[in-house]
Amino acid sequence: MKIMKFGGTSVGRPERMHQVKDLITRGDEPTIVVLSALSGTTNALVGIGEALAAGDKALAKGRIDTLHAHYLAFYPALLKKEFTKAKAEEIIREHFEFLNILLKISFNEAINRDILAQGELLSTKLFYTLLEELEIPAVFLPALDFMSIDENSEPELGKISEKLTAILAKNPDGRLFITQGYICKNHKNEVDNLKRGGSDYTASLIAAAIKASVCEIWTDIDGMHNNDPRIVDRTRPIAELSFDEAAELAYFGAKILHPASIWPAQLYNVPVRLLNTMEPSAHGTLIKEKVETTGVKAIAAKDGITAVKIKSSRMLLAYGFLRRIFEVFEKYKTPIDMITTSEVAVSVTIDDLSHLDQIMAELQTLGTVEVDQNQAIICIVGNMVSETKGAIKSVMDSLVDIPVRMVSYGGSRHNVSILVDAKYKVQALKSLNDGVFTWNN
Repeated sequence: MKIMKFGGTSVGRPERMHQVKDLITRGDEPTIVVLSALSGTTNALVGIGEALAAGDKALAKGRIDTLHAHYLAFYPALLKKEFTKAKAEEIIREHFEFLNILLKISFNEAINRDILAQGELLSTKLFYTLLEELEIPAVFLPALDFMSIDENSEPELGKISEKLTAILAKNPDGRLFITQGYICKNHKNEVDNLKRGGSDYTASLIAAAIKASVCEIWTDIDGMHNNDPRIVDRTRPIAELSFDEAAELAYFGAKILHPASIWPAQLYNVPVRLLNTMEPSAHGTLIKEKVETTGVKAIAAKDGITAVKIKSSRMLLAYGFLRRIFEVFEKYKTPIDMITTSEVAVSVTIDDLSHLDQIMAELQTLGTVEVDQNQAIICIVGNMVSETKGAIKSVMDSLVDIPVRMVSYGGSRHNVSILVDAKYKVQALKSLNDGVFTWNN
């Protein structure tokens, strides 16, 4: 059985839903189809929640009505038969009736998570209705029946596998299953989610849970590119990546893939393919356990980075000093991206500033603390890149005109990370594209 996940742009227009229908029915292998919300819907739902949280019910009502109008225009272009149009209209009425009821009750975080779930519920129900109209046999597979997270918001892969396997066993003749990405139940049995981009994560978790033959991630670009195509000219898709390489790229800014979606597939060695809904014949990118090619393959950038430097000539070489620094970040559940050390200082980078003031206050008991905000991490990724002759020289030569704040080299065999001021990010990506890949070819 294979998994096929389609993002918001792939289902965002009626004609694209029809393209998805063609893609999922062209093979013989049993398939679980994971759908995101229609493009723009999650942002709209976030806006509704924000208006309700602020107590501005008039604004919330306006946003609900605008989104409702979008769906009322969507379904008549999707469907042709009167009975399926009536069914779609009822689906839409039901979900927007729910949203309008929320205008009359007290808002809380659990309600907000319910609001955010409406996009995937709507897209899958409308798509399933399209399959019914076309008399394509399929099984509707509610994600809330099997997808769950624990009290730390971590997926419960064992439980997911057990529940999903039991559901599939009840449908032994099923060849096509339609489910939602992103949404799940939490340890309180409330509706929750896997955070933004979580439909990729859902697909990978399902693939791991049933040990699928492949997990296909369909989006609007033909694979993971060797640089950011929104910024840099002359980028190209990468034919193959290892799980480790893909994980580095996803974490450090490659937007095509959710950062958490690699480990479940890697855990059970399920290949992941990144494919283009608009150009289904394109090779895309294959992510698997091992690849033969070495050297620099891709560059990604992560924005919103803050560098924190702790300087203490008295404490740095003392036993337990580093441990005390890391304990401060652990206390406030703030992950560290990069770390460098010198004889008298330690520098780290973070992207979560929600506890920065408390972190600084505690670090100041250990030494002098300096904070640099508005930084960007440039990540240079490739199999064995840290051991490839000439690779680091090519990287540094490309950045000769750019002030470099930090360099992380050797912590991974697949990654060299450079920290620069955000204002130099575009220049750095373009310079590396010209320097590194010219050398690498």
